[in-house]
Amino acid sequence: MGVERNTPKASPKKRPTTTLQYLFDLDSKSHGNSHGNSHFGNGGKRSTLDSEKEELLSVITYCTLVFTFTDPSESPSQQELKRGKLTKLLSFVKSTKNPIHDQILSPLVSMLAANLFRPLSPSSYPSVICDLADEEDTSNPAPAWQHLQIVYEILFRLVDNTDAKALRDYIDHSFLHNLLSLFQSEDPREREILKYVYHRIYSKFTFYRSFMRKAMNDAFLQYVFETERHFGIGNLLEIWGSIINGFTIPIKEEHKIFLMRVLIPLHKPKGLQVYHRQLAYCVSQFVQKEPVLGEIVIRGILKYWPITNCQKEVLLVGELEELVEILHPEQFRKLALPLCTQITRCLNSWNSQVSERALYVLNNEQFMKMAGKATPDAFLVIVEGMEKNLKWHWSKSVRQLTETVKMMLEEMAPGLYSMSVINLELRESAAQQQEIERREKWRKIEMVAGQNQNQNQNQNQFFQPPH
Repeated sequence: MGVERNTPKASPKKRPTTTLQYLFDLDSKSHGNSHGNSHFGNGGKRSTLDSEKEELLSVITYCTLVFTFTDPSESPSQQELKRGKLTKLLSFVKSTKNPIHDQILSPLVSMLAANLFRPLSPSSYPSVICDLADEEDTSNPAPAWQHLQIVYEILFRLVDNTDAKALRDYIDHSFLHNLLSLFQSEDPREREILKYVYHRIYSKFTFYRSFMRKAMNDAFLQYVFETERHFGIGNLLEIWGSIINGFTIPIKEEHKIFLMRVLIPLHKPKGLQVYHRQLAYCVSQFVQKEPVLGEIVIRGILKYWPITNCQKEVLLVGELEELVEILHPEQFRKLALPLCTQITRCLNSWNSQVSERALYVLNNEQFMKMAGKATPDAFLVIVEGMEKNLKWHWSKSVRQLTETVKMMLEEMAPGLYSMSVINLELRESAAQQQEIERREKWRKIEMVAGQNQNQNQNQNQFFQPPH
């Protein structure tokens, strides 16, 4: 490739370099001019073009050989040779401007498949995804990454530079399904570049979009309801975030079903903290486009609220705060009581991080104004929770933050706050009175039971036969 030769004497003014790109240009022109003016040099050019194609096919064939990088019998020199040949292929795919011939395209895609679609290494994390280390940690990288990286770049450039219809026969449903399965790789570098490739295919191959959405949804559902094990959920959600951002209004029923049956249940698994940022973005995009969906989302999050996972509680409290800012006041009025009840439960949590995060929500003036206007019951629930914190919470910082929020509420709505405190005192007084009455009833029951026991003992002694 890149070898120069002298041109025929019929063209003495110009000595073009017969690079692969130049030869492909000549090939396309010769196909376009069926009646073209042939001269005695065409046979040589056509022969050179064929030799270049043969060389390219030879490179592709060699690159089909897969190295595991774990087998001691593999030669490092052969591995480096393949890396050089892959780099040449990448340069060719980047630089070509004309459509790639089918004689090259078919083996090229087959070579990509042979390198990419492989059994993934056994997981180094025996537990579920919540035990996964930091996303930037490459503690279990793909051994053949120095080859895989170039292969992924070739695939990306091929998709980007080639007409989708020309690739349709080679990148089919099976290819896409195998590509999707690679998101389970533990190597974050592979998942990151795979994300760009998959999204680029989704953008260009419009006739595959429905299939690709369904395939991703199946991966989500399998993770939520079967395995709770998948390293690429966050990457797939990033793709979905871009897709949702392009939805038109009104949102189609198909996409609303995806929100209710896939995105909301994704709040359930233990590994939520790994992909929560991407999930929250997808959900907020839906609510921003159609605020009426906010009620469905918030009720769904409350349904999957964790009982003992404090990290998840902190994340979900923050997500609720962001969603409330998007809601219309009428929607908030419907959700005020269950929403404030859950926030108050977090407020009274013995975990100081959960309690402080809930207090930051109550410190949001907009949130408290909406809560005060929505219903007095919701405000009363919040006041009751804060009074409990001031009396019973073990953390000094939580008590101090509670006192700060209390002062803000008293300044913002003094009448409502004082009325809530009075109602709370009345409720506590009534509860104490009920407790006194309950204890009195039990005392009487115990007294009667004791009298009956004494009578039974006396009767037994009376009827006992003499010795």
